Amino acid sequence: MISEFVREQKRYTQKELCRILGCSEEKVVPLIRKLKEFGVLKAVKASDIQRGLSDLLDEDIEVADVEVGEDEYLYVFTFVGVIVVAGRVLKCYPKYLLNVDQPKNELRQVLKVLEKYNTKEQIVRMFNDSSESNAFNLLAVLLFLLQDYYENGAYSNTEDIIESNGAGEILWDKTINDTFTLLSNNRPYYIDLKTKKRVTDNYDYFKRLHECILTRASEELNDAELLDLFEITGVDLTDEKLDDFGEEEYILYRIEKELNTQFNTRKQLLLKTIYAYIAHSGSLYNTDCLSLFGTNSFNLVWEGICADIMDNQLEVRLESLQLPMPLKPEYDRKQKLIELIEKPLWSVTGKVAKDTLVPDLISISNGQFIIFDAKYYNAQLEPGNAPKGQPGIESVTKQYLYQLSYQKFISDHGFSVVKNCFLMPTENKEIEDHGEASMKMLSSLGLQDIKVRYLPADIAYDYYLSGRKMDVGLLRL
Repeated sequence: MISEFVREQKRYTQKELCRILGCSEEKVVPLIRKLKEFGVLKAVKASDIQRGLSDLLDEDIEVADVEVGEDEYLYVFTFVGVIVVAGRVLKCYPKYLLNVDQPKNELRQVLKVLEKYNTKEQIVRMFNDSSESNAFNLLAVLLFLLQDYYENGAYSNTEDIIESNGAGEILWDKTINDTFTLLSNNRPYYIDLKTKKRVTDNYDYFKRLHECILTRASEELNDAELLDLFEITGVDLTDEKLDDFGEEEYILYRIEKELNTQFNTRKQLLLKTIYAYIAHSGSLYNTDCLSLFGTNSFNLVWEGICADIMDNQLEVRLESLQLPMPLKPEYDRKQKLIELIEKPLWSVTGKVAKDTLVPDLISISNGQFIIFDAKYYNAQLEPGNAPKGQPGIESVTKQYLYQLSYQKFISDHGFSVVKNCFLMPTENKEIEDHGEASMKMLSSLGLQDIKVRYLPADIAYDYYLSGRKMDVGLLRL
């Protein structure tokens, strides 16, 4: 199976995609169309300017059909994670990894981050987000089955057996009715006690079916070079094949009957997943297969990581904040920090609008009020050169406005330090100080200019995965 790395937001020509996907221009066209249909590949007009860009703007995206041998368009992956299309594995790594071509260790860590980020959903993504009816996400199902196995073991059904003088619960009714009684001093004594023992049925149909599918899933993921990437150990539990369990309709019928008798949540989810796997019987090699594990919105993941490791206080009630001075009585103690931001009033209605400014995260500690904005950009900020790929003017002005919206609260409670800061990911190993973004007309109002810090992504991920908080002092604001 072909397994290749591609970089998010990098511009690829059709010929380059032919090389990556290992096929001719005639065969690459339907693959490109399928990737575009699922929203993981976009087309832009081919130009020298586009080739040098590391971000994709909506206005740059071209809506056009794909033709054989065309060089009018460049193609951009807008996905981080793993894509399997027609027996080809595309390992899409984040756009900030600029100096590596085979970032196996880096992508492995990113996949762990995505797994943790998605755990709050508590669902199995059996289907891709597509209007296409045949959008079964086989990769997600295979990964779920193996991860579930390592957490809970193989599917099992138990049965109760009756023993004589066993270690289990004594069945008094059966003992009295089915055994001899000895009387002594008018008291009954039972030499042969009937006891109940619960045993696992190792030949249960569904246990064997589950083990067969797990073995098959391991083989497919191993061939796709994905076991190591997801850090999963394959299993070889049986020599049985799926055909040994009957025709597809029979297997589905048996699963339906089993579902009607099982009320354990884990068993129900597992049976439904196995049902979907059988009903959409396919392989990662199938020409119509497109499976995804990852996200089109890694910027939201970066925001979530920064909010977590910087101990975001936006959703914390005012009474729980560590303020330099006691909370003033005019503030509602139950109110959250995010709720202090003023909402626009529309005078004709006499009502305020629902939406307002929403900062990414605010950190409060040791008398410091720090407003962070997690920016998923590949900004090129070098001395003497014009800035490229930096956050836009709306990001800069909003960051000033965030401080302005909290200015009264900051003043009322005696904060000694107020800072603004953009946090951007980098592949380098140390936190980098890249100066400030400033506008005189706003800084003249007493607002803090915006610090720019490049935060090593692997360090941020380590904090996030281990559940630790990062010391804000490391940023040297």
